[in-house]
Amino acid sequence: MNEINIENLKTGVVGAGSWGTALANLLALNGLKVDLWAYEPDVVEQIQVNRENKFFLPGFPLSDKIFPTNDLEKAVSDKDLVTIVVPSHFVRNIAGDIGKFISKKTKIVSASKGIENKTHLTMSGVIHESIPEMDNHSLAVLSGPSFAREVIAKVPTVVTVASHDSETARFVQHVFAAPHFRVYTSHDVVGVELGGSVKNVIAIASGIVDGLNLGLNTRAALITRGLTEIRRLGLKLGANARTFSGLAGIGDLLLTCTGDLSRNHTVGKKIGEGMKLKDILSEMRMVAEGVRTAKSVYNLSRKIGVEMPISHATYHMLYEDLSPADAVYQLMTRDLRHELDDTY
Repeated sequence: MNEINIENLKTGVVGAGSWGTALANLLALNGLKVDLWAYEPDVVEQIQVNRENKFFLPGFPLSDKIFPTNDLEKAVSDKDLVTIVVPSHFVRNIAGDIGKFISKKTKIVSASKGIENKTHLTMSGVIHESIPEMDNHSLAVLSGPSFAREVIAKVPTVVTVASHDSETARFVQHVFAAPHFRVYTSHDVVGVELGGSVKNVIAIASGIVDGLNLGLNTRAALITRGLTEIRRLGLKLGANARTFSGLAGIGDLLLTCTGDLSRNHTVGKKIGEGMKLKDILSEMRMVAEGVRTAKSVYNLSRKIGVEMPISHATYHMLYEDLSPADAVYQLMTRDLRHELDDTY
């Protein structure tokens, strides 16, 4: 591929939550003008007036190269690159609307993490269904251990971008790369997306463990066996096993299961402390993706015959009022077996 010159690229970011804002600011610091679409008019106003997203990422000044808007057409029309960073359950509708405005030259990066409840598609699959005329090689997915607050604070962060097309992956790699933001490439779109999605379910379980004050032994075991479940599902769906030893696998899993900035871990911890899910969610403005993904993982794994006991227990705690203490007992008293899977 020829040397990539990003100076004159036209870019848009769709979604002005914490992660969307952090990525928009990253692109702006790389010298790009960024149209940032927000659903909420008050978010647009805050960024315009104060150069800060006080609702989702307070305390960080934003580049004057970011141009917030509520006009989706303005944000994505005639762009070389559009990054989608909305909650996973909004991706289908938003992508359908984006498809009305983008051109054939536009490349799309999905930075949303989740598995759709009804179709069990990851976000790349949802985007392809929503924009059927889009070339499969024009899409990439970005994932890895990356809390928004640390990215915008320029804490050294390393992620992976995956695409079925090597040139697209390298293009996105160069657009996002910065001295504090290192980007690797991958061909394994399925593995990178599953790692970034299912880890949120395991993070809820990890938070429950911490809420119960069960200790470090328990949490380490849960993370390890959680990674086994992610790998089982990924291999069944055609992923590369090595992906789950990388940034989008164990890297993102460790961060989300242990970091205080993890919304999914926070939800789980409050459940472990005795709060009800509906009360926890009513207090949150930002989305904990693992809550919805737990339902998708439960139904998908049963459909295709993949054993995922931690994920299933998490689903039962979230949606069927299984008590955390009973879930732990059930997991610990399952039939004894060899550690390594025979099939996967």
